[in-house]
Amino acid sequence: MNIQENTGISSARNTLDDIPTPAKDAKEITGLVKKGGKITGYQLSDDRIVNKAEGVALAKAGGIAGVGIAHRKGTEYLKSIPDGTDDNNLSHLPTVKASVK
Repeated sequence: MNIQENTGISSARNTLDDIPTPAKDAKEITGLVKKGGKITGYQLSDDRIVNKAEGVALAKAGGIAGVGIAHRKGTEYLKSIPDGTDDNNLSHLPTVKASVK
């Protein structure tokens, strides 16, 4: 990785409010639940669907790996931890059909 890429990753990490330490049994996000193009929830690697707030709480408790906590307009949400690879970003995950609370 070159210095410019590393600086970009550091800058992107600075946009995160928190990067929780995942537990050994932490799940990964495998799909996104969307409504009107906006993320309303997450599908986890155990096929469980959680809404956005539940996902944030679970990540803060170490239950979701590979994500950090960010906020926009007073609402917290999950964001991929920048690592220089686009393939594992949340934005590259499939949309799943499910209703969330």
